[in-house]
Amino acid sequence: MKKLISLLLVLVMAFTLVMPAAAFDLRLTGGDVPVITIYGDGEPLYNADGTEKIFHFSEIVDQLMSSAKDSLGESLINMVKPFFAEGLAKDEWDNFYAVLEQEMSRIFAKSRYSDDGENINGSDVHPDRRKQMAEFAARDTKEVNGEYHYRDYQFWYDWRQDPYKTADEFAAYIEAIKTTTQKPKVAVIARCLGTSVLMAYIDKYGTGSLHGISFDGSVAAGAELVSEMISGKSDIDLTALNRMLSDLKNDGTMGLDSFVLATVDLLARTLTAVGFDLEETAAHKKLAAGVFAAGSRATFFTWPGYWALVTPEDYEDALTGVFGPEGSAERVKYAGLIKKVDNYHKNVVCEMDNLLKAAAEDGVKIGIIAKYGYQIAPVIESKDMVADQYVTVEKASFGATTTTIYDRFSDEYIAEKAKTGDDKYISPDRHVDASTCLFPKYTWFTKGISHSTWTDLESALLFQVVTADEQLTIDDFDLSQFIMYDKETGNGYPMTKDNCDIEPWNTDKSYDRPANILEKLVALAKAFVNWIKEFFAFTGRLTEKNA
Repeated sequence: MKKLISLLLVLVMAFTLVMPAAAFDLRLTGGDVPVITIYGDGEPLYNADGTEKIFHFSEIVDQLMSSAKDSLGESLINMVKPFFAEGLAKDEWDNFYAVLEQEMSRIFAKSRYSDDGENINGSDVHPDRRKQMAEFAARDTKEVNGEYHYRDYQFWYDWRQDPYKTADEFAAYIEAIKTTTQKPKVAVIARCLGTSVLMAYIDKYGTGSLHGISFDGSVAAGAELVSEMISGKSDIDLTALNRMLSDLKNDGTMGLDSFVLATVDLLARTLTAVGFDLEETAAHKKLAAGVFAAGSRATFFTWPGYWALVTPEDYEDALTGVFGPEGSAERVKYAGLIKKVDNYHKNVVCEMDNLLKAAAEDGVKIGIIAKYGYQIAPVIESKDMVADQYVTVEKASFGATTTTIYDRFSDEYIAEKAKTGDDKYISPDRHVDASTCLFPKYTWFTKGISHSTWTDLESALLFQVVTADEQLTIDDFDLSQFIMYDKETGNGYPMTKDNCDIEPWNTDKSYDRPANILEKLVALAKAFVNWIKEFFAFTGRLTEKNA
């Protein structure tokens, strides 16, 4: 009997211990404040009348091939002459770069902006989105449902354009909702590029109409994937590419066969073992900067909205990398675009902390979520930093201190933080120190949610923060500041030292980044054996499929 009672007590205690972890209220409705959700660049773009999809990142390869198929042969012929006759023969590459930019501009003509950074063909999000927004703004959902929902009022926009231009549209949308609901203020849940629009709005219109604001996967303080890439901080790493492909497969974002992953892995290990460095090749040194600048001007970096992602430390290098030095012909040609870019950069990016501190002092409720646990794109210097595939935790959290994905804060570092009581802000996996954030007590970190995934967990947490009567903090929820996400249940649990190591590169550090020639050869041997195994498995699948 005593054993039975003891067992029951243990079960009760265990249940009590796990209850707080699972008890977070995924409340997406409630409150007396209408909430606007503003998105990033995931929305596809259409031609002026909405009859043709002209750009969507998830379909970019198909769209480019479709755009290029009628003129690809002609474009290649146009580039061959300056490449061989002037480039290889005379080591004069300017005409090749000019033709490359011209031909790429033709392929991207439907989504490219003008040299002044303006929309030249009326392309936009689908007209149905604009219609939906008007319908949303004309209804007071509280009258119907008795409360507000986080998706009652959604804002879509042409995410390529100057954030200040979008801020004008956003201001009009806010005023329309205030009129409909008869509420003096609204709250905002901003994601990705939407955070740049929110900051442009705050700079231009102030915070008088804002009850609460939140930043989820924020790029308002910059995004290294863009910022470093166009400022010359490129660093191509096949091992990091291997990690990213594994992440994409595990997430279901990209249906990659395990044989493809094994092949990339074998290539990466082989090049690592022989000491190959793409950055040091003659072709890369000779052509990379010119080709990238021409490609940038022909495509994404005629979009002022993407320039909003460039950090203060990279900005001047980015201008030079894309447009050349001061006084260059390209600076003159793109003067209109550069003016827009300069305006946003100087007034928002460089004033970010001041704008947000002023909002907090005005009583605006603030909530921030930075995500991590994923490999950032393997083409930039920050490839080994703690990130969400697109932006580092440092930028998304407005100032957290982090290690690299391989390192952990030392016992000595934590001991120093303990002297000021700031050790409580260090994540159980020892990768993140939130004490250096702009708002340490208003900033949460989720592990296991990538940048392109937006969950009800995030939305519920931020919804409750931005609609609250008082500023809520990390101490007001049963979730910890550092949250582990469970994909199966859709819920979050406090991070602990026992549940936090979910990244694939934590399983075998020496294999992932070998330190010496022996480890490199061992890693290569493992990769070769795995490739052989996957090759036979792949051929077996093909045989079954064709049987």
